[in-house]
Amino acid sequence: MKKVIVALTLIFSAQLFSQAVYEDERYVPETDSLVLKKLDEWQGKKFGLLMHWGTYSQWGIVESWSLCPEDYGWCERTKGASPENYFDYKKEYEGLKKTFNPVKFNPEEWSKAAKNAGMKYMVFTTKHHDGFSMFDSKYTDYKVTDKECAFSNNAKSNITKEIFNAFRNENLWIGAYFSKPDWNHKNYWDPYFPPLDRNVNYNPELYPEKWQKYVDFTHNQIMELMTDYGKVDILWLDGGWVAKTSQEEINDFYYNKIKTNKGGFLKSRIVNQDIKMDELVVKVRQKQPGLIVVDRAVHGKNQNYLTPENRVPEKTLPYPWESCIISGGGWSYTPDAKYMTGREGIHMLIDVVAKGGNLLLNIAPSPEGDWQQGAYDLLEEYGAWMKVNSAAIYNTKPIAPFKENNICMTQNKEGNVFLFYMAEEGENQIPSEFIVKSINPKKGTKISLLGSNYQLKWEKLETGFKVVIPENLRNNLPSKYAYTLKIEAVNQ
Repeated sequence: MKKVIVALTLIFSAQLFSQAVYEDERYVPETDSLVLKKLDEWQGKKFGLLMHWGTYSQWGIVESWSLCPEDYGWCERTKGASPENYFDYKKEYEGLKKTFNPVKFNPEEWSKAAKNAGMKYMVFTTKHHDGFSMFDSKYTDYKVTDKECAFSNNAKSNITKEIFNAFRNENLWIGAYFSKPDWNHKNYWDPYFPPLDRNVNYNPELYPEKWQKYVDFTHNQIMELMTDYGKVDILWLDGGWVAKTSQEEINDFYYNKIKTNKGGFLKSRIVNQDIKMDELVVKVRQKQPGLIVVDRAVHGKNQNYLTPENRVPEKTLPYPWESCIISGGGWSYTPDAKYMTGREGIHMLIDVVAKGGNLLLNIAPSPEGDWQQGAYDLLEEYGAWMKVNSAAIYNTKPIAPFKENNICMTQNKEGNVFLFYMAEEGENQIPSEFIVKSINPKKGTKISLLGSNYQLKWEKLETGFKVVIPENLRNNLPSKYAYTLKIEAVNQ
């Protein structure tokens, strides 16, 4: 009994483990010169689109997670005829392939809306953890182009190719989300064994041939995406628990990072799942030179930037990073989703950029293949604001202290400094004057409000400076929610 109790206390959530990677702020810098150049360009783009889409959208559930036998709220089985019977449920879930028929699918409409909003890159879920391929893979029948899928006869059935082409035509960078775990594949979840959690359901070290077949399958599918789908800029890999793990790391996990779950459910294990990532990265960059690789939540050189999920860090971070954020509802399609307001969305973008990050905003297509009106409305708000203020967003970097009260700050390579006055809820005017203590404009420098031709009066104070906003400008502001001062030069 004592051994059982010890074993139970040594197990805790893999999600907490992956989050620790973010919280510890561990980063291994890239050395490939082409990747470094591309990474620098990516950091200047600042604003991107993420889309979670698959057969699960028909049920309006949390992507693939209900297939995973773990005791989290997002894993609950709430749809289908037999949610109380796991194996019947899994069969019915996988049968959603037959009814997936997004006849309203029009990626050109999405790409134009994203471009008009000021987005510069996109990441699309080519395959989530359930293993359903949203592209025409020759290595599986569990795909959108299979003859049993209702959408397979549509001219746009190769959804990934259609999306990549549409966004590429609008000059957005292309990112391929790909799940390393595949809960449909017999060499990941072997039908002989019941699945225990999100991990492979057998020990790869005891069945090396079986595991090698899975590694080959994963590499082959990713190489399809890198070979047959045009220029790809970002390979965005999810499922950080699928990684090479040494015995020392396993011991460290269990004995130095012990957590317990009061409910007593065995939520997750640590399993050495060496997917041969180093080899894969070499191969994909032979096809796509300079490709940015994001092996999420796996500490090491193949995580070119970090991806705090649904949160914004509290401070600037000393490495490339991107907050991936839900715009409304959930990651996947949610009926009657409530989207963030224009003010909330714009303030979040400013907050992220002022701290040196990028914002990857998630929008989830419906089972019919369209976006909810709330998503379009939000992107229109972004677009109107970015038309006036984008010079203070793109190709900028943080300047200390990055924020003073309700004023965020960025600077560009020319030495210009931008101050974002973040309006409170219901505040439709900028004050007639305000003081900034942490910035010192150079003597004689010009200060203006983006979107206007006014040169603003300002005076140096003992600490910082005061700027005056004339009444006629206050009554005719060029944008909403946040107003941007441009200072041509400051004393560093």
